[in-house]
Amino acid sequence: MYQCYQPRKLRWFLVLDAVILAVWLICSAAVRAYQPPQEGVFLPVIMYHSITENGRGDYQISPSQFEDDLRYLKSQGYETVSAAQLVAYTRNEGTLPAHPVMLTFDDGFYNNLSTALPLLERYDMCAVVSVVGRYTDELAEADPHVERYSYLTWEDVKRLLDSGRIEIGSHTWDLHSNDERAGCSIRAGENVQDYAAMLRRDLERVQTVCKEKTGCTPTVFAYPYGFICRESIPVLQELGFTCTLTCYEKPNFITRDKRCLYGLSRYNRPPGVCSEDFFTEVLRQER
Repeated sequence: MYQCYQPRKLRWFLVLDAVILAVWLICSAAVRAYQPPQEGVFLPVIMYHSITENGRGDYQISPSQFEDDLRYLKSQGYETVSAAQLVAYTRNEGTLPAHPVMLTFDDGFYNNLSTALPLLERYDMCAVVSVVGRYTDELAEADPHVERYSYLTWEDVKRLLDSGRIEIGSHTWDLHSNDERAGCSIRAGENVQDYAAMLRRDLERVQTVCKEKTGCTPTVFAYPYGFICRESIPVLQELGFTCTLTCYEKPNFITRDKRCLYGLSRYNRPPGVCSEDFFTEVLRQER
């Protein structure tokens, strides 16, 4: 015998099926949307370039704006950390503050010494300054100590190091150009061994000259224009670089694994945005 459902019973079963389907879809969407919390210590890294009055472009901000940034970070309980502290942490040799932040400067402008350093001292902060070797060796010597555009001389670099607040990084010797190579990237069709030899020669020159002039061998590397490639990593590791900086704008999470320091992302600090608005967006990843 076959049992037939009455229309009223059939309607209830259809409603029940619809409810079950809706609940299943909602739960499925929630599972897909859920992202497990990132492991490690949240570390925002900020990328500065030139700190000067009447600057132009996306890579120059005024001294007052820079000081507002430092004041805001201080008010929110953030403490600057050095690359050396990060390396020690990955080796289980130290701890990090509850709210760490890393400040970096690219290209090696003279105003990093004349303007930024006194403000870092005022707010008890530290930073990494990554120099382009040729700029420091040639351009700075030819036209030194103009606030708006001069680069650091080797003597200036030594003064930064002597402050105890600045680590010096490498921004290559002469690969800071946005040409067919795209910074220090491998070219299309370029032999990997030839590329590695080229990069090694360039970076060794920075290491050698910086050591001769200042007594410091950089262990932080900033990719020119943020152009990265996997073929560069063995060379960087071979030369003793323990931390590399990119231009990807996303958060970092520092673990006890040293590999987390290769390819740190950084947020470029543009002009025309107040400190609270800029850092609210950058720091929201922690909350």
